[in-house]
Amino acid sequence: MTTTTLAALVPLLPFLGALAGLAVGRTTPGFVRPLAILPTLTAAVLAVLVAVRQGGGRAIDAATQLTPTGSVPIDLALHLDGFAVLVAVLVTVVATCVQLYSTAYLRGDARYPSYAALVSLFTSAMLLVVYSGDLMVLLVGWEIMGICSYFLVGHYWETPEARAASLKAFLVTKLGDVPFLIGLFALAADTGSFRITRILAAVANGGLDHPTLIALLLLAGVAGKSAQFPLHTWLPDAMAGPTPVSALIHAATMVAAGIYFVARLLPVFAASGAALVVLAVMAAVTMIGSGLAALAQDDIKRVLAYSTIGQLGYMSGALAVGDRGAAVFHLISHGAFKAVLFLAAGVVIHAAGTNSLAAMSRMSGLARRVPDAFWTMTVALLALAAIPPFAGFFSKEAVLVAAEHTALGDRTVAPAAAGWTILIAGLLAAALTASYAVRLWLLAFRGRGAEAPDHGKQPLAMTSVLWLLAVPTIGFGLSAGLLGDWFDGHALTPSLTTAVLSTGVTLIGGLVTYGAWRHTTALAARTPLGAVAAHPGAEPALVEAEAMTSHTAVYGTIADAPDPADPGRLLLGPLHRHAVTGFHLDALYTALFVRPLQAAARLVRFLDREVVDTYVNGTGAVTRLLGTAVRRAQTGNVQTYVSALLAGSLALAIAAVVFANVNAGS
Repeated sequence: MTTTTLAALVPLLPFLGALAGLAVGRTTPGFVRPLAILPTLTAAVLAVLVAVRQGGGRAIDAATQLTPTGSVPIDLALHLDGFAVLVAVLVTVVATCVQLYSTAYLRGDARYPSYAALVSLFTSAMLLVVYSGDLMVLLVGWEIMGICSYFLVGHYWETPEARAASLKAFLVTKLGDVPFLIGLFALAADTGSFRITRILAAVANGGLDHPTLIALLLLAGVAGKSAQFPLHTWLPDAMAGPTPVSALIHAATMVAAGIYFVARLLPVFAASGAALVVLAVMAAVTMIGSGLAALAQDDIKRVLAYSTIGQLGYMSGALAVGDRGAAVFHLISHGAFKAVLFLAAGVVIHAAGTNSLAAMSRMSGLARRVPDAFWTMTVALLALAAIPPFAGFFSKEAVLVAAEHTALGDRTVAPAAAGWTILIAGLLAAALTASYAVRLWLLAFRGRGAEAPDHGKQPLAMTSVLWLLAVPTIGFGLSAGLLGDWFDGHALTPSLTTAVLSTGVTLIGGLVTYGAWRHTTALAARTPLGAVAAHPGAEPALVEAEAMTSHTAVYGTIADAPDPADPGRLLLGPLHRHAVTGFHLDALYTALFVRPLQAAARLVRFLDREVVDTYVNGTGAVTRLLGTAVRRAQTGNVQTYVSALLAGSLALAIAAVVFANVNAGS
């Protein structure tokens, strides 16, 4: 079987699994779990085989015309380069782990068949984006992911948080997709093709007439899909969905799609220095803002959500300085340890009966209750904080080294201003990342107070995938030297300067947070335990849904808790109340966009009901009146009809005589 045939099967198998799961889910539920796991697992094996065959060498292309358009054709094309095959391995491995984890996490859930099918479809759509060599086919996968995220984030549709989050995720990402679609058509108009290889060839030959405009239009869609400032606000709220969905979105699909898209088309963006500077500023604001916000969150999953936004900022920063190898390296590394963090968080929430770090900080023995989650989450947090020798250290260093080379003029793909922006913001974000990682670990696993509730041993399906994903979290960075061929052939090894600087600020951030925790723990008042919803016999998904509901009911918001023992409050000071709300961006968007649109909608409704409907209803009323008059004249009496006929005839005769006399006199 050829490599292109194997590659075509990779997105096809999860798609067929989704269709089969939907078809037999209600009639034969025993087949749902095998149909969820086996196609995705087989796709993972095939993706590894494709990666081995591609070997980081010359890109493999295959295409057939999908449909003639009369102008720019649309091709069903595959483009398999080193980036594509490695990202496909990440997507399929994480998706397989998520499907396996979900069999235990959502056991007994009546909507599990549709959930599993949507996860498979989500996976297939991302793989279509990864392997596609045509932008229109890529767009199909791009939009299918948006639909799937809407349904999956809203899985707990009974809760108001899930309903609002799913709608917000859909609308915000669609807001970015409108200019994104315009940018795709403008790009095709300039280059004469939707094929990625032909577009890049045209760009290399100077065939792009409007590079800045096209790049900025495309960046709007990327900002929405990859949750970059200012369209990042949907991602923290999307934590209202089930934890396995959060892991899939954050680690391997959806948010990774935007970064991958820019990496695939980097020469298009590099054709405009202004666009790269805009991307650098966007990445810098995202990194620092998300780090501050993560330090203020009480919901453990919202901390991880803002963490994802910040790490995506690093990837955007690498692209802004023209190094797509560093960006994709960090994307894959981040995918491994972020999947561990979210899946471990699901185990912790189930064991603690709450998603509140404030409540967890008043529980003792939580680490002993869930040793698998404790150790794997510890490893993943070390990788997130970029502590050597974990994967996050090497991939984040690759980003900082690329920024350093651009800032000092060793690389000329991007302006030096972009390099300095990313380098400075990256170092500041490293300190913030270490700070919120240490805070999460201390509050979750070093609590003091009553014993954590005993939910028994966690299911093997949930704990086994944690250790599987912990392997690349520990070892992927060490293999960077062996994967150079897959990353444009250049080295991704750290430099001494950035390694010392970043590790130094990371240690400072972690130690300062530890000191603040020691101080605030001594000042702790009684614990607000009202957010705990412990049900030892309940499935994890039910515990999570009730934990979200109780958190909002007790604290008034899903993001915050009035906890005097939170070191984040001490570190942020007066900035805390702004950071916990995401710096009021939602309120700003509500004032600038939501309320004016609602007012306009009310005006249109008024005009429709009071003006347009008045004319329509008036026409109907006149017709009814005429009908009433005519109906009253129809008595059914023959004598009346004959009398009216004679009277009419007489009137016509008189009128004729009068008219004749008038004409004769004139």
